[in-house]
Amino acid sequence: MPLRMKLTAITLDCPDPPALAAFYQQATGLAPHPKSDAEFAGLTGADGFFLGFQRVDDYRPPRWPDQSVPQQIHLDFQVDDLDEAEARLRELGADKPEHQPGGKRWRVLTDPAGHPFCLVTS
Repeated sequence: MPLRMKLTAITLDCPDPPALAAFYQQATGLAPHPKSDAEFAGLTGADGFFLGFQRVDDYRPPRWPDQSVPQQIHLDFQVDDLDEAEARLRELGADKPEHQPGGKRWRVLTDPAGHPFCLVTS
């Protein structure tokens, strides 16, 4: 019988935790964690979910889709409109890699620290 486990947190390595937390706070509306600092910043959801960002010396961003520096992790966000979400996230500092394997079904973007994430529709 499998364990009953609830995912409560995800933490991303990055060079600047406050900056990456600000990007995801603007993108998701999650609340800044009051104990965030230059070494570790976080965002919390009403359901207790925590998205953390930890500073790593000599951070090397993933090189998606090239795996010379693997993506390590990626996040998927469900959105109502791919074009609208992409435009807003690019205004916030996301980038759109040339390689887009999802066609019209999903989009791959990268956050300001280089982590790939996907936008999907339901």
